[in-house]
Amino acid sequence: MKNLADRLLQLMQQRILVLDGAMGTMIQKYGLREEDFRGSRFSSWPRPLKGNNDLLSITQPQIIESIHRQYLEAGADIIETNTFNANSISMADYGMEELVEEMNLAAARLAVEIAAEFTRKNPDKPRFVAGAIGPTNKTASLSPNVNDPGYRAVSFDELEAAYYTQASALVQGGVHILLVETVFDTLNAKAALAAINRLFESLPGPLPVMVSATITDASGRTLSGQTIEAFYISVSHFPLLSIGINCALGAAEMKPYLHALAQFAPCAISAYPNAGLPNAFGAYDQSPEEMAAQVRKFLEDGDVNIIGGCCGTTPEHIRELAALAAQFPPRPIPVLQSA
Repeated sequence: MKNLADRLLQLMQQRILVLDGAMGTMIQKYGLREEDFRGSRFSSWPRPLKGNNDLLSITQPQIIESIHRQYLEAGADIIETNTFNANSISMADYGMEELVEEMNLAAARLAVEIAAEFTRKNPDKPRFVAGAIGPTNKTASLSPNVNDPGYRAVSFDELEAAYYTQASALVQGGVHILLVETVFDTLNAKAALAAINRLFESLPGPLPVMVSATITDASGRTLSGQTIEAFYISVSHFPLLSIGINCALGAAEMKPYLHALAQFAPCAISAYPNAGLPNAFGAYDQSPEEMAAQVRKFLEDGDVNIIGGCCGTTPEHIRELAALAAQFPPRPIPVLQSA
């Protein structure tokens, strides 16, 4: 497993790696109805299931497979599993806590099989799968009740246990990387890293781990109040393959925070911004060409080792980014750190 981290680091010294784009954006294009999410197996499930994208790895695997293929054909080196909310805390909304392990296993095996197929076709461009671990829908640092600032909807131990189950299933499914992403609360991320560390103790060796925070507004801070520098320091105890920023902002808005992070982090840097900022209807209007023009500044300044897309991005966006990334050298990694 250490060899995998070394291999990824070696590749990132040679070129900028390309991460895929938005899973949710692509799923929305299918216009799925309640019965599509349910499939035959969950036709009598007592709660509404529309919007449970992670369930589609079980009920509509051909859709998830098609999305993965489109991103790989567009030039992605790394695809993410369809598991952003596949944890027991988020799945409680659907009463599907007991299905978390199955969801992660199904999603991981699906992505790994397709990535392996593309690698066999072109061994000079190996493809990798990152097990997507989202932030859950609860925060350990902030109270959801303005009248009770000391209240917490979830504890650190509950988060750690949920993340352990998810990470364990992803590893069992064969993922190459674990990606703790869209971190808005550093305490949640630390629970995820604690779970991953506990999991690694039971394995022959660790997998590479990527962490990606989200800056929520123009203040340059996460929702739990940290600057990107403070966030890095808070998770720097863990040996990371990469650290970066995703979601919330478009490339232009993300640029100063990414540049700051790239100046001091002794590991690889990842960036996968949204396709601009959402419009009044919550949709993303930035074209692939417009996004690539903004991302170009990341590459000209030598700030990234991994580039991809978040909300609103499609295979067309990733194709533009892949073509752009091929024109620039990767950011030199100050200290080579095996995950």
